[in-house]
Order: sequence, then structure tokens, then C-alpha cells
Amino acid sequence: MKYTPKAPAILLLEDGKVFYGKAAGKIGTATGEICFNTGMTGYQEIFTDPSYFGQIIVTTNVHIGNYGVNNVEVESESIKIAGLICKQFNEFHSRKRSDGSLKDYFQNNNIVALSEVDTRAIVRYIRDKGAMNCIISSETLDIELLKTKLSKVPSMAGLELSSKVTCKVPYFVGDSNAEHKIAVTDYGVKKNILRSLAERNCYVQVFPMKTSFEEMMKWNPDGFMISNGPGDPSVMKEEVETIRKIINSDIPTFGICLGHQLIAEASGISTFKMFIGHRGINHPVKNLITGKSEITSQNHGFGVKEEDVAKIKNIEVTHINLNDNTIEGLRYTDKNVFSVQYHPEACPGPYDARYLFDDFISMVSSVKQSLKKSITA
Repeated sequence: MKYTPKAPAILLLEDGKVFYGKAAGKIGTATGEICFNTGMTGYQEIFTDPSYFGQIIVTTNVHIGNYGVNNVEVESESIKIAGLICKQFNEFHSRKRSDGSLKDYFQNNNIVALSEVDTRAIVRYIRDKGAMNCIISSETLDIELLKTKLSKVPSMAGLELSSKVTCKVPYFVGDSNAEHKIAVTDYGVKKNILRSLAERNCYVQVFPMKTSFEEMMKWNPDGFMISNGPGDPSVMKEEVETIRKIINSDIPTFGICLGHQLIAEASGISTFKMFIGHRGINHPVKNLITGKSEITSQNHGFGVKEEDVAKIKNIEVTHINLNDNTIEGLRYTDKNVFSVQYHPEACPGPYDARYLFDDFISMVSSVKQSLKKSITA
């Protein structure tokens, strides 16, 4: 295998800070909000997670691409990150079950990457200064030109992005003869959320984000899943109104990540843009109901306001982040609705939180049994 020298590349942050490295992936220019992920594995799942749409990812793990890519290890149909910044971009891989190299994967998906850069220094800088927009380029090192392009990139705050990644038409997942029917609102749902439901005897119909509550109810679902996705939840007014109707129906409802934030917004709880957000597969969360702690997979730049939650009498906090005490879980005390800020399907990540899918299915089963008894009584 012949090594080809890499072209020079540049990272320019919104505040003018510059880092230099080498090109990887496609030669070109990419813009987005810079953020970092602390996971040591699962890079393909991260790159294909729709929640990362519009973001340039810094991976803190040194080696990226060393085990290649596999066609089944994806969370959507294509790479969703806007670009990649890493220390070592491995063009060659050694895993037998891989379907190709990360280099070819990036070039086929037109993804620009920056490598051989001091990612430790970049992460420390973002951690101190906060998340901000950035531009990476391997086709020009002209800082003034890059500044002009970067100035036209909108802030993540106030940006609606789910419409860029939602499905165009409804589709089904699982066995049509399964015990439960679950309607999923697709704001950028991950494949393994759908698999986690299908594995639990659910027949899933995934609906585009603009689908009305009334339209979804024509299918007569036993439960609703409010999915993850990218962007600022506070500007998704139409979706919040749909979720408010779902909540008021009292049909069992489970929200994940953006879904958690949208349930909060629909309940009178404001959301806010976090300083750097949570992204990685090692975030400690405490379950306040059981007293147990779990290691979780996370990817979010927005959170729910604690002071607003305290004003809502029929909602309680169920989970908190042990790093910064931010709210990680909510549930209604008088309705069949709960949500978490993190990703219990954990792809990538540890399986500590997968019990939440079991809790959801138990809720669905319990409500169905209650309805059956009331009909036969």
C-alpha cells in the first residue's frame, strides 16, 4: 500500500483562532458548529447520526478509521456530520468484516476532514470558549476568504434542522403481527432506536416530522416515540403543538434527546443552548427514582431549564447528569409520558440505559390491559 502525502488544511474558528493540519477525506471546504465527542469507538455510528447534522466533529480518540467501515454499522442512510477534525485519520484498516476504508467512505460521501492537528488543544479551547461556528478547508488557506465564508454561516441557536433529515414518506419497521403498534415522529431518528422497539415485539410506523397528530392517530397506535434530531427545539412551534396533542391524549409516550426537549417545550418548560453540550459514550447519569447510576451515550447541545421544571406541578425530574447536574430525564406524574436527554439505544455506547425501552413497553402493555378491562367490565 502506497502512502500519498497529504495536502495542508486549516481550521478557522468563529472568534479568529486558527489551527493547521493535513487534509483527509474529500478535498474541499466545510462549515458548521464545532463540537467534540469523547467516545473511543463507534465513529461510524457517530458520523451517521442525524442529530449531528450541521456540525463539525472533533474526535478526542487519537485513531479514527483503524477498523474501517461496515455497511450495517450506520444510524442513517448517509454521513450526517458536516465535517471531521481528528488527530490520526487512518486510510488503511485491518478488520476482516469491514466493507471498506474510512477514506473511501468519506470521499464517496463528499465529506471534508482535517487530520494531524492538535485535537487536545482544540478541545481545551472549545471547552473554555464554548461551542461556536467554524470552517475547515483543504482547498484554500486564505484566512480572509475563509472568514468571509464563515460569516455567512447561521448560528445553531434558532436554527431548525430536523426538516433536513426527516423521512419524506412514512415507512414501517418490524413484524406487522407484533403485539404493539408504535408511531415514531421522525426528527432525525436513529436506526437503532427503531430496532430497539422492533426487538420488543413492536410494529413501528415512522412518520415525517410535519405529520399531524390526527393523521398518525388514523393508524391507531398503542404508543408514541418522539425521536432525536438536530437543531434548536425552541423554534419548532408546529411540532411542539403536535406533541402537546400527543401528551393530552395520554397514549404512552417516550421521548429521546430532541424528543425530550420538545416534550419539555410542549409542557411549558423552556430549553436553552448549552455552553459546549454533551457528546460521548461515557456520561454518568443518576436515576433519581431507583437511586442507581448508569453510563450513557449522549449527543446534544441544548437542555431544559431547571427553574421552569420546578414550576410544573405534574412533572418530576427522573435523571440528572452527574458531571454538571443538568436535567437528563422527566416524567409526568399524572400521564403516561416520560423522556430522557440521552440515547438509551446506545449505538455506540454501553447498554446501561436500555431498560428504558422495557419501561416504555411495560407502560404500553399496562395501558392496553386497563383499556381491555374497562371495555369488558
